[in-house]
Amino acid sequence: MKHIVITGSTRGIGYGMAEEFLRAGCRVIINGRTEDSVQQALASLEKIASGQADGMAARVDSREDLERLWDYASAKFGKIDIWINNAGIDQEKKYFWELGQKEYEQVIQTNLLGTFHGSHVAFNGMLRQGFGQIFNMEGFGSNGMMREKLTIYGTSKSAISYFTRSLAIEAEKTNIKVGVLSPGMVATDLLRKSLNEKNRKIYNILGDKVGPVAYFLVREILKNDKNNANIRWLTGPKVMGRFIKSVFRKRDIFQ
Repeated sequence: MKHIVITGSTRGIGYGMAEEFLRAGCRVIINGRTEDSVQQALASLEKIASGQADGMAARVDSREDLERLWDYASAKFGKIDIWINNAGIDQEKKYFWELGQKEYEQVIQTNLLGTFHGSHVAFNGMLRQGFGQIFNMEGFGSNGMMREKLTIYGTSKSAISYFTRSLAIEAEKTNIKVGVLSPGMVATDLLRKSLNEKNRKIYNILGDKVGPVAYFLVREILKNDKNNANIRWLTGPKVMGRFIKSVFRKRDIFQ
């Protein structure tokens, strides 16, 4: 039975993956910023958890918090097979020069430093236990795409992509495997914040609800045995197919 830790998993794609891991027979530790958010998510998961889920509040921008999360998870279930650095926040939809210092620092501290901290804690813990897999979450900007008023968010995701692939190269000399998850456009609160009439059409063509994306990611993670894995939901052929089908079939992922 595999033991999974997912940061930022009290809602959105992180919560969706927690559900799917539990349905697949895994043990799961969820995480959120506050104890209330963790307990609410655990209560919702209980219908499928059967005692195989637990959680802990921890801020990913605090390495000490993530050390405590590792210790709590390993004490609870004895080992950690997979650690997923999912926690992330969006930026305010402003030009870079309009953002306050705290606004852009928080995005970098959560998205980028949070991934650094989680990867560092998990990698060292997995070295001690002798095995494990670490997955980091890609997002807009990971492929070099740019858009106004997403400069800081895109920068954080571009850096995560480079960091993860470089870390995977370093991990070749160990028993630890490192990879990226690319969920595409998912109808989470983060995507809804950027929703407007201008982009609604493209979101409905290329986007998806949490359920099918989480199901796909979890199944691919559980069968992965390779280092430097790139688990991608929205592939090039799928994008082309979506545009072709959009002529005949209308979708609304935000219903």
